[in-house]
Amino acid sequence: MKASDLFVRSLEQEGVEFIFGIPGEENLDFLESLRGSKIKLILTRHEQAAGFIAATYGRLTGKVGVCLSTLGPGVTNFVTAGAYAQLGAMPILMISGQKPIKKSKQGRFQILDVVEMMKPLTKFTKQIVHGNNIPVLVHEAMRIAREERPGAVHLELPEDIAAEECSATPFKTVSTRRPRSDDKALDRAVEMIRAAKQPLLLIGAGANRNRTCEALTKFINKTGIFCFNTQMGKGVVNESHPCFLGTAALSNKDYLHCAIDRADLIINVGHDVIEKPPFFMVEGGARVIHINHFSAHVDEVYFPQLDVVGDIAGTIDQLADKLEKCENWDFSYFKRVKDEVELHLKERSEDARFPVIPQHLVAQVREAMPDDGIIALDNGVYKIWFARNYKAYMPNTVLLDNALATMGAGLPSAMGAKIVYPDRKVMAICGDGGFMMNSQEMETAVRLKLNLVVMILRDDAYGMIKWKQAGMGFPNFGLDYGNPDFVQYAESYGAKGHRLKATDQLPELLKECLNTNGVHLIEVPVDYSENEKVLIEELNARTCIL
Repeated sequence: MKASDLFVRSLEQEGVEFIFGIPGEENLDFLESLRGSKIKLILTRHEQAAGFIAATYGRLTGKVGVCLSTLGPGVTNFVTAGAYAQLGAMPILMISGQKPIKKSKQGRFQILDVVEMMKPLTKFTKQIVHGNNIPVLVHEAMRIAREERPGAVHLELPEDIAAEECSATPFKTVSTRRPRSDDKALDRAVEMIRAAKQPLLLIGAGANRNRTCEALTKFINKTGIFCFNTQMGKGVVNESHPCFLGTAALSNKDYLHCAIDRADLIINVGHDVIEKPPFFMVEGGARVIHINHFSAHVDEVYFPQLDVVGDIAGTIDQLADKLEKCENWDFSYFKRVKDEVELHLKERSEDARFPVIPQHLVAQVREAMPDDGIIALDNGVYKIWFARNYKAYMPNTVLLDNALATMGAGLPSAMGAKIVYPDRKVMAICGDGGFMMNSQEMETAVRLKLNLVVMILRDDAYGMIKWKQAGMGFPNFGLDYGNPDFVQYAESYGAKGHRLKATDQLPELLKECLNTNGVHLIEVPVDYSENEKVLIEELNARTCIL
């Protein structure tokens, strides 16, 4: 068969459902092969957005999201999305076209060494030089993308290779079993947990996998050990659980850190150094057990006393089987800290001043969203507020990026979530700066007939950097900009535009938009003066309860 047909057949064999992207002339054989496939092509308006959508598909399903570009400027637009997936541990395959490699009549026009460009950004990258190599390369790329730690892979399909005839057939996929943790390491972990007086469980980004959620909930229910999470660990355990303390949205000095500082053992599940540290280890402080698919990356603030390496869900299940509640454990302080955290996070949540302050906004969004509703956050200071104040009741219902932390991912990520879960409520929450970096995908969302809410927090500036600029004593400079009329902008795409004019309108407006079909954009003027007052002044002045 033709090599491009074989490529598409190989993707079908791997279970690919969608390909997101923008084809170019070098992809035309591949595009024709895709026309007769059961794989659905979803045309986007920018390759970066296609990559963000594919990465979110991978994040939510555990399968590999696939995206497509042409050569040159098309594939360079994949760089940010590839880094987003690689740092965020989201399985993604980027496919790019290339000029013919056997004969060339166009010199170096649009030609870059894409494989070399992709090497620092991916787990695997390869140019296909013969059609018969396609089945093994597709199979290997997909395996590598899925394998822990998941991430980005890339294949380049030159135009003349795509058109050639070949004799290979697609690989048959096989299931694999993940490795079990060493029994001696498990026994040592059990000893350390039993000997501790105030053990505490930390849930990191690597624990955000379907099977791990169930295992951790079982472990907490059986032992009564209190837990907290990182930003990308939100929702792994239901945050309304009586043993849940909160989210470490900051590295230290938050109210939650009173409990962390008191713990004598931290069971660190799924720690990923890509995230900002949720706590800093010090000599003589709490001991740490590192539970992950791979051993710890040691540095000056993270040097665990025990590594338990293997499938995380299996490890937690085995620990739960070996542990019962111990009489020497004392969680009374953690219970008091939990009450203190809850009290502080509710402060100003009913303050209905206008423009809207972050605490009230988060409370209103939480009230409006069902338990299984998904919010997809772009990047800005509001991400800290949602990480701290918004309770996630189910896994992957708060999609935020605490790895690359790129602007522009909020809207495409929400679109990816809606494609995976068409029957669930989905809301993109973006700053005006981040939204405008991929706002053209409003057309894609409308064309796909997605039922989607896009909330834009408007402050007419790159607000987080402006806040930090002021915090460092610098004068205001270089961070303010103008914006379009967002209501008219939404309507020009065929979406419905709404502008909040008074804070008391917000509950009804959220309800209307979430329960009416189509793409809805809500412009919300936001007041970030609380950033300095709460996230800096109040936290610096806080004292831990005795």
